[in-house]
Amino acid sequence: MNTVESKYVEKKGYLSRYAHERTLRLREQAQAAGEADNEQKWSRGRKDDCRKFVPFLTKKCGLEFRGRILEIGAGGAWLSAELSKLPRVVELITTDLSPQLLKEQAPKTFKLLGAKTAKITRMPGDFHKFDFPDNHFDFVVCSAVLHDAANMVQVLCEAKRVLKAGGKFVAIREPVWPLVKLKSRAKRVARAARGQGRAYTVEHYKEFFKQAALPLEVKRVNLSSGFRYYVNKMVNGLTHARYAFIGTKRGKG
Repeated sequence: MNTVESKYVEKKGYLSRYAHERTLRLREQAQAAGEADNEQKWSRGRKDDCRKFVPFLTKKCGLEFRGRILEIGAGGAWLSAELSKLPRVVELITTDLSPQLLKEQAPKTFKLLGAKTAKITRMPGDFHKFDFPDNHFDFVVCSAVLHDAANMVQVLCEAKRVLKAGGKFVAIREPVWPLVKLKSRAKRVARAARGQGRAYTVEHYKEFFKQAALPLEVKRVNLSSGFRYYVNKMVNGLTHARYAFIGTKRGKG
């Protein structure tokens, strides 16, 4: 059992000009509402589904997570929890706009998923402006948060700045418009209209990464097995759209 608690670093005045206190409150309210619906169901689903992502990224996308990693917009920090278990990962800096989520939800997630918490440091942070030096991280990662950026190109430029040469930015679970207009797509558009995130196509993401001069690979995500794997492989991009966006900073590490 891992008995060492992850470190928490208090930060003040970390909000950039792209964020403000209302943005912070909305993020905390949305996260709390989603988890309050059914905490037991959330815990079971989070534990089962999230454990498939890192193996997918390593085996199917060829990523070798190592060294120092920054997670942005971490929320409950399940991705940091899973990455902390990899032997070549030395340190994880886990950030989010909300101190509340990092203080209250992240420790629950770490316990649930058996994280190697001695590797993890939690601190508030705005992903539009990182409080870290240039060429500092081997990886910058995020899950289902990049689309919430007020200025996505700014976020990608900041990720590129703090990455070492050859380092990678990895974004997963981004809501992407499928080609076929289904109810799920209509709901995403409605949420976007209410200010609850934005709906982008793959081409939009390609353009954002291009503007940030961060060469991009787009990988289709399929976490299923057996017959469902082949069905998802055929319809991904049509009835639903699941991708991993992997940007690499030019240069040799």
